[in-house]
Amino acid sequence: MKTLSKVLAGLVFLYAAEMSASAAAVKTTSLPYKIENQEFEGLISVPEGAPKGGLLVVHNWMGVTAETRKQAERFAALGYLVVSADIFGKGKNPSGPEQAGKLASSFKSDRKLFRARLSAAFNELSKQTALKNKPLFAAGYCFGGTGVLELARTGTNLKAVMSFHGGLDAPVPADGANIKAAVYAFHGAIDPYVSEPDLAAFEKEMSTNKVDWQLVKFGGAVHSFTDMGAGTDNSKGAAYNATADARSFEMATQILK
Repeated sequence: MKTLSKVLAGLVFLYAAEMSASAAAVKTTSLPYKIENQEFEGLISVPEGAPKGGLLVVHNWMGVTAETRKQAERFAALGYLVVSADIFGKGKNPSGPEQAGKLASSFKSDRKLFRARLSAAFNELSKQTALKNKPLFAAGYCFGGTGVLELARTGTNLKAVMSFHGGLDAPVPADGANIKAAVYAFHGAIDPYVSEPDLAAFEKEMSTNKVDWQLVKFGGAVHSFTDMGAGTDNSKGAAYNATADARSFEMATQILK
């Protein structure tokens, strides 16, 4: 086991070094846009050379932050043009976890509004001229992981959506019939914020509607396993897990290919 751990640690280090070098060629700038006269400010991350395709990144419950940019640039470093959505609105990022929880809950209880904000951000991606006739994808984290599933349920023309430690409930199971994308859910096996009934409902929705889907559980991982800012204390329910992070991103890389 110690040998395996050393090998994994070495692979994670080499992978991180390779990604850092590739990310240096990525150019990220702010992306202002409007929805019914309300201002929003996402990000656009452009790779070096012609993009292989496009990808929408949906932020966690803290809004568009440095963490959002980090995840966007990981994908851009693979050669994809990435638009990071702004679901909350310009200047409306929460000040801390308590406010973030309330804000995220307001969208989870109003899926129509949530989907409208997601669709508007997807429109910002799809209208990029460099992406004409190229495949489009979406990836979301925590709150955003719930978001990409909601976007898929609108029938948006995506090749695949990837939910990283997102909510996996199925509030309107029949909406699964609209899904055109392949659905991948990367889930911490001991995530206390996703209940067994929610997992069962998600699996039933996907299976009943004959969606191309996959649920991957990472042993020993809780919520927020891709976020270094979450610390490493599993007892808090949210913690970074380097192995789950590296493995889930490698799987995402293969999905894009």
